[in-house]
Amino acid sequence: MSRNYTPITDTLAGYIREVTLREPETLRRLRESTEDHPRASMQIAPEQGQFLHFLTKLIGARNVLEVGVFMGYSSSWIALAMAPGGKIVACDVNEEFIAIARNTWREAGVADKIDLRMAPALETLDGLIAGGQSNTFDFAFIDADKRNYSNYYDRALQLVRPGGLIAADNTLWDGSVVDPTDDDPDTEAIRAFNRKLHADGRIALTLATIGDGVTLACKL
Repeated sequence: MSRNYTPITDTLAGYIREVTLREPETLRRLRESTEDHPRASMQIAPEQGQFLHFLTKLIGARNVLEVGVFMGYSSSWIALAMAPGGKIVACDVNEEFIAIARNTWREAGVADKIDLRMAPALETLDGLIAGGQSNTFDFAFIDADKRNYSNYYDRALQLVRPGGLIAADNTLWDGSVVDPTDDDPDTEAIRAFNRKLHADGRIALTLATIGDGVTLACKL
């Protein structure tokens, strides 16, 4: 046991990937084919994908929300962990990325588990609440525009059942959250989001330092 963090060097990161990662071939191809994409940094790391897969299995999630689809990598990891009949309500607005995501879902064999909502995510989430679906989702994954993280979280907390889980990516924001000279609006939004969840007594809270930081909130 140690009270200190083990620094993750490139060598150690490679070892962790070697001894733990079980990335499906379809998803490996997607990840490698998009590594040179100008927005590749928007895609989660394979270890994060497997972490989401593990969490989905752990809680037996059947009804899932995803805010921010990008190219379908994270939703495919989640969908592969779900039993037949499970559904992901996937929220996005970018037609270019969704065209790639659709192909990824088909190749991964999970297209039947995706309920794609091409509209601003807040509209979709508010519609689900208005439609009586509060407390019906098992898991929500938030990985979209950072300035709306707080708004997405508020809706997700209504929609997720007691005992359900909300995961939010990028909550370390490449370390910028502790840089006092960084006053970028996205950085400030992540800081405010982190403080908000820390003060929220309606959840159990932890922050996994995998990737760029994944905050986990379990609804009490």
